[in-house]
Amino acid sequence: MADVSHRHGDIAGHPDASEMRDRYARMLQTRGVAAVEELVILAGVWTAISAWTVHFAAARPELAITNLIVGISLAVLGLCMSMVPERSQDLNFIVLLLGAWLIVAPWVVTRNPDTGMILSNVITGACVCLFSLTAGGLLMTKRRT
Repeated sequence: MADVSHRHGDIAGHPDASEMRDRYARMLQTRGVAAVEELVILAGVWTAISAWTVHFAAARPELAITNLIVGISLAVLGLCMSMVPERSQDLNFIVLLLGAWLIVAPWVVTRNPDTGMILSNVITGACVCLFSLTAGGLLMTKRRT
C-alpha cells in the first residue's frame, strides 16, 4: 500500500506531478479568455430576458421568442467556452454570428421595430461581437507564445 500522507509538504515525488504542472500552466495561459466568456453568459441571460425587461414581448412576440432562443444559446455557449477555453475557437465564431444576428434581428424579424428593442438588440449584439473577437484574439496570442 502506498504512503499517501502529506508529512513532507513536497509533491515532487507524486506520480502525477508533471501532468498537474502542465495542466496548471495551460489553465494559466487561458485565464483571461474564461473571464471574457463569462461576459458572454451575462449577455446571453440579458438577451433572453430583454423582451420582458424592455417591455416589447407583448407587442412583438416574434422578436421576444427570437431573443429568448438566442439568449439561451449564448448563455450555454458561453458556459461551454468558459469551462474549456482552450478549445473554444470554433465556438467563438458561432457566438460572433449570434451577435451579428442580434444586431439585425429587429429589422429582419419584425416590421417597424421600436427604439427600445432596436437599442437593446444592437447594443447587446455589438457587445457579444466584441466579446467574441476579444476572446478569439486572446486565444490566438496565447497559442503563439
